[in-house]
Amino acid sequence: MVFGKLIGGVLGWSSAGLPGLVIGVVIGHAFDRGLARAMQFGSPEGIEQVKKSFFETTFLLLGYLAKADGRVSRSEIDHTEQIFVQMRLGPEQRERAIKLFQQGAGADFELQQAIDVFVATCGPQKQLQQTLLLFLISLANADEVMDPSEHAALVSIAGKMGFSATHLEQLLRMARAQEQFDQQGAASAASSLQDAYAAIGVDSSVSDKELKREYRRRMSENHPDKLIAKGVPEDMIKLATTRSQEIQAAYETIKKSRR
Repeated sequence: MVFGKLIGGVLGWSSAGLPGLVIGVVIGHAFDRGLARAMQFGSPEGIEQVKKSFFETTFLLLGYLAKADGRVSRSEIDHTEQIFVQMRLGPEQRERAIKLFQQGAGADFELQQAIDVFVATCGPQKQLQQTLLLFLISLANADEVMDPSEHAALVSIAGKMGFSATHLEQLLRMARAQEQFDQQGAASAASSLQDAYAAIGVDSSVSDKELKREYRRRMSENHPDKLIAKGVPEDMIKLATTRSQEIQAAYETIKKSRR
């Protein structure tokens, strides 16, 4: 791919002669590399590699997270089983997921290596990494009480993916609040207006315009077609769909309170 080098060279020559030509070619080369990398991730082969890596990394880290407090609890096993059901995994996929979960829970599991492989495969798609992190948060919240060691494990995973502790805490607050709203679009008995705002990630003082913008942003982050295009396996889209329904329920709760 020489498009960037050609344009950079022409612009550099026209503005600064030979030195400009050299600088322009160097800049154009960097552009070409970035473009080629983006096209690689967007190719059918690249997307299939991302899907495979997303599936494997998810269950590896689910196992690692479940074992973070020293044991895999019954609620964490039940939640993982629920994920199997939601994903409608076939016998072979289910067996593969269980083996990955057990590998992640093993004493010799290399967390850094697993994350490095995933990040290298999915490239600059931070939204894809955040989606995986949200799946892990869902497991950590399965037993309703997050152990300090589980929280530390999430901080470590998020940090290795390039997310700050502040960003992780925001995701945790949003996930906890979203779970207060059911999939049919209604608030649970334990939910509150404060939960609704937290589920969308805004403060109660936010304007109607800003509220709608953030609501649309959250819905876009969990849109099935967009996630599939980024490389989230189709089997895992149901998890994101559930989150969208919870976000929509929270938004409806806020709208009713503002009428």
